[in-house]
Amino acid sequence: MTDMQVNHKNPPYGIIIVLFIGAFVAILNETLLNVALPSIMNEFDVKATSVQWLSTGYMLINGILIPASAFFIQRFSNRSLFITAMGLFTAGTIVASLSPTFNILLIARMIQASGSAVMMPLLMNVMLVSFPIEKRGAAMGTFGLVIFVAPALGPTLSGWIVEHYSWRALFDIIIPFAVLTLLYAIFKLKNLTPQRDIKLDVLSIILSSIGFGGLLYGFSSAGDKGWDSPFVYGTILIGAISLLSMILRQLRMHDPMLEFRIFKYPMYALASTISIVLSIALFSGMILVPIYLQTIRGFSPMDAGLLMLPGAVIMGIMSPVTGRLFDKYGPKTLALLGLSITVITTFYFSKLDMEIAYSQLVLLFTLRSFGMSMVMMPIMTNGLNQLPQKYYPHGTAMNNTLQQISGAIGSALLITVMNSRTESKAADLATQAMAKMDEGTTISAQAAAEMEQQILHEAMLNGINFSFFISTIIVALALFLTFFIRRVTSPGADFTKKADPKDKLPIDPVEAPAH
Repeated sequence: MTDMQVNHKNPPYGIIIVLFIGAFVAILNETLLNVALPSIMNEFDVKATSVQWLSTGYMLINGILIPASAFFIQRFSNRSLFITAMGLFTAGTIVASLSPTFNILLIARMIQASGSAVMMPLLMNVMLVSFPIEKRGAAMGTFGLVIFVAPALGPTLSGWIVEHYSWRALFDIIIPFAVLTLLYAIFKLKNLTPQRDIKLDVLSIILSSIGFGGLLYGFSSAGDKGWDSPFVYGTILIGAISLLSMILRQLRMHDPMLEFRIFKYPMYALASTISIVLSIALFSGMILVPIYLQTIRGFSPMDAGLLMLPGAVIMGIMSPVTGRLFDKYGPKTLALLGLSITVITTFYFSKLDMEIAYSQLVLLFTLRSFGMSMVMMPIMTNGLNQLPQKYYPHGTAMNNTLQQISGAIGSALLITVMNSRTESKAADLATQAMAKMDEGTTISAQAAAEMEQQILHEAMLNGINFSFFISTIIVALALFLTFFIRRVTSPGADFTKKADPKDKLPIDPVEAPAH
């Protein structure tokens, strides 16, 4: 059996389940704390700009370490890597639960993130190695439970817990799962992935950290500080220059930390582009709907979280089903149908008003989630199927990195569009209101405050609707790109010219010498 073939006729389901649980609790933890931030502010007496670092810092550590996960997966066994990652995540969770000060809580979150960063790429890599290409869709469909359900479940679960218990319970419920998973891994987990004796390039790590970290932090700060802030555009500029330097360095290296030549595989490049576009649009629902519900309609955070729950359940149910349909029919039909549903439902979200029923919003959001559940994993799996096995760690690391970056860009873009539209609409409405009033007419302070509040709500509603309209155009772009997808029926091994004697992995078509 060659290195390019699947290593196991019978996939190691025990190993995969352990990795699956570890990745699920790690990704769940990423969004679990968002609803609890006001409670933490009150307990530790810190400002919103400080408490936001509990989420921003977690995301930054992920953005720094995920690109390096390709090196870790190749250099270390899946057993040692998972035990180390799960150990860090467990330790961070315990410290967070017991933290007496805000600074210790922040450090604990960083420790958590350093463990969780490698979980997703490691799980994806193990599944790619474990399953033959004709069964990979069903396997990766199950993996979609982690990507879609865990982040969506976080706000709902945390909303309920914070209403009834202390925010520390958010960490307490994670600890038993983390400890049991870690103990099982120590005693039962076996090595599955091959290792290569490669060295880590320190300069690549530095450039990657500044590059991806700078982009993530810059775009994440834009919605709060504004695009005209020197801190925002300065951070983005430094990040972009560092990232460009890192890419050029990787292209000159024989064993790069993160292989960018994988984009020369057309279906992988197309899948990455569609995933980026879809991730940007995905955040329109995750960010704008809660703002609409809580700020304009006056619903509680719990209600906002519950609205997303049926969509998360649908995604969880559909993800394995979609995977099996992918194995049978390929990605194109699924993606076209799913994106068509997503375009239509996103457009309907651009028509929100003050009267639409909560049940209608739940139905609309659920249908949108149903559409998205048919797209992301089939597209991603088809792209990864074209890569040779030696590029699996790089492909999975790149996918997760691009999702982090596109999520930050999507958030910043849509919040900026909403704020800009809201400000201009508020000015127009205020001018119209003044024009309708007779000269010399005076109104009470209460009436003036009510008028100002009404203008603000109408302007914000207009801004949210316009942001959803922009999101509709973005999803339509992904729909257009889907027409160029073709099914990958054989892995990169079929393109192999000869074996590389150094690492016993095949030479891909990009690097193969001419004969």
